[in-house]
Amino acid sequence: MSLSLVQSRALLGLEAAAVTVEVHLANGLPSFTLVGLADVEVKEARERVRSAIQNSGLEFPHNKRITVNLAPADLPKDSGRFDLPIALGILAASGQIDAAQLAGHEFAGELSLSGELRPVRGALAMSLALHAGGVVTRLVLPPGSAEEAALVPDAQVFSARHLLDLVQHFRPADSEAAPQDPTAESGWSRVANTVQTQPLPYPDLADVKGQLGAKRALEIAAAGGHSLIFMGPPGSGKSMLAHRFAGLLPDMTTTEALQSAAVASLGGRFTLERWAQRPTCSPHHTASAVALVGGGSPPRPGEISLAHHGVLFLDELPEFPRAALEALREPLETGSITISRAARRAEFPARFQLIGAMNPCPCGYLGSTQKACRCTPDQVARYQSKLSGPLIDRIDLHVEVPAVVPADLMQTQAGESSAAVRARCSAARERAMARQGKPNQALQGQEIDQHLLLDDAAVKFLNVAAARLGWSARSTHRALKVARTIADLAGAHSTQVTHVAEAMQYRRSLKTS
Repeated sequence: MSLSLVQSRALLGLEAAAVTVEVHLANGLPSFTLVGLADVEVKEARERVRSAIQNSGLEFPHNKRITVNLAPADLPKDSGRFDLPIALGILAASGQIDAAQLAGHEFAGELSLSGELRPVRGALAMSLALHAGGVVTRLVLPPGSAEEAALVPDAQVFSARHLLDLVQHFRPADSEAAPQDPTAESGWSRVANTVQTQPLPYPDLADVKGQLGAKRALEIAAAGGHSLIFMGPPGSGKSMLAHRFAGLLPDMTTTEALQSAAVASLGGRFTLERWAQRPTCSPHHTASAVALVGGGSPPRPGEISLAHHGVLFLDELPEFPRAALEALREPLETGSITISRAARRAEFPARFQLIGAMNPCPCGYLGSTQKACRCTPDQVARYQSKLSGPLIDRIDLHVEVPAVVPADLMQTQAGESSAAVRARCSAARERAMARQGKPNQALQGQEIDQHLLLDDAAVKFLNVAAARLGWSARSTHRALKVARTIADLAGAHSTQVTHVAEAMQYRRSLKTS
């Protein structure tokens, strides 16, 4: 048969659209034509496939006109994932393997010139899309990618190390044995679920000496899912605190772990050792808006999506480009980011917790007792105004981190461990989930009035304070949600004056514009 069909998948965001690789061999002037809106990486598959088939001891149809169509034609295709299905399509069309046996399988993999299979990014996203769509099929992937895809429950994933492993498995029943790979035994195998039950340890909060106020703010942020900004002089421990924040968050559920790992797989960052570990992304302050929110053609996830169900730590916050910071405003509210292009649009999840760190002034020592500040009031105002009012409004906790006196640094005993704090945060998060089905930070509209349970005295106190401080409605609501988290940490049924008062201390005003 001169026509064969092989199934594969193309990635567009977290969606894995089905792609049919159609291969036709015809008489005529020998050629190898690849159509179907293929990127440069896909077009280069012609040379990889040709060399892989020849170096595997198989027959490449040099005397035929080869046409490969990647359908649907209007769907962009990128990366080397189509090398394997193209090679199998040529072998099936030329009768070297049984085309009928390929039904019920989907293939993805990059070919080396020797016929070895190399991993591809997005394998977990492909498997997750099959699971979500209820598609029952066998997914055949290279080693490395197969173990990743097998993390999805009930997935039927097979691993093949070499092109000859597939030829041996799908060869026609009445044919002679195909050439054998001389280096090792067959690499075809079913891959079982490889979930790692014990994630790697996080840095411990006990390493940070002093800074009780900042540690309390981290505990509140972890319990309620709130965003947070640290302000303090250089060397006060802001970065150290931020890198230990992920260890305070509750353990990831299987669904959260799969979603986070799928995004990391799209970005080529996923490793099995990091399974079920909350990510902490800390891009450099020279990162562009596209690097943070994602983009490109086809769209790739940015840092905010790679931090999904984890932490986005932005050190030296005012030094980031203004456009990059302003792009964070919508994802902080919605928990997702939609990247629109002329032909396609892709949506990525972006439910992250933002931890920002900044100095109080350009020199860093405004208000410090150790060194005198050299900045003028105009320089301080200009520096702090790099953060816009709408962005600061969306950050729940504003915390000052003073410098630690060297004598206290040497004499202070280690504080609470991350495990002890995480236990309290998890208990508070469970109270919120049992009451309203979502963390306090995610409460919107009438849900705030319904679940806040404010005392009458707390209402009066908040009204007076918000009027004097000139808070916006968003600032008031965010302070209320922080107060509800503080009440959950205390095990209180209602939100009381003491909880509201503490929450108000974390709404420090910056000189924004």
